[in-house]
Amino acid sequence: MIFKRAPLIAYFSILPILLALGLWQLNRAEEKRVAIRLQEQRQSTNAFVLTASTLDELEALLYKPIQAFGHFDVSHQYLLDNQINNGKAGYFVLTPFFLKDANKAVLVNRGWIPLGNNRADLPDTNGIDKGEISLTGRVNRFQNVGIKLAGAEIPSQGWPSVVQVVDVNALGKRLGYPLFSFQVELDKNAKDGYVRDWHEALVMTPEKHVGYAVQWFLLALTLTVLFVKYGIKKS
Repeated sequence: MIFKRAPLIAYFSILPILLALGLWQLNRAEEKRVAIRLQEQRQSTNAFVLTASTLDELEALLYKPIQAFGHFDVSHQYLLDNQINNGKAGYFVLTPFFLKDANKAVLVNRGWIPLGNNRADLPDTNGIDKGEISLTGRVNRFQNVGIKLAGAEIPSQGWPSVVQVVDVNALGKRLGYPLFSFQVELDKNAKDGYVRDWHEALVMTPEKHVGYAVQWFLLALTLTVLFVKYGIKKS
């Protein structure tokens, strides 16, 4: 009897999974659309002035254009490793920016720079203005990594210091002063920067999510057709 019920059990076990996967992909597509709309909306707003008293709330500030007054801590810079640009490996240069009249800084992503001849040959990132400046950019998260290895957040010795994963607490401890939990991506037209093609990195676009959802639903439909044909044949 159990063998006769096996196709029925298999059908009602697999069908909900296929439908759930399709719905999940549709939900992911909508999440991506919301993120893109939020990015476009906030980038069109006027810049606000970032100060040491600004509330450190990433979600409220995400993608907003900012202006800040202060100076770079040129002597202490981080190189975020494993960053690819046009198929080439390199670093993002993260330079602390001291906010005016405050002992607090924000890490400014000055853009992408290629690897040297070898990993021991670190790029020279010190050729920037050391005086008081007005800085413009936008707030964003730090780059994500797929798999975080143990100790990846620990910066290397010396300066510039290489780091695999950004942990502002670990980096701030090394610097000796507090950092905001987000980065400021330096404006494309600002000086003292490198390659800057800022955009919200989407591993998968909303359209691709919809395409995968359609595939899951088609599999569910195919499974149903096969099950019905099997039932008719047995009858």
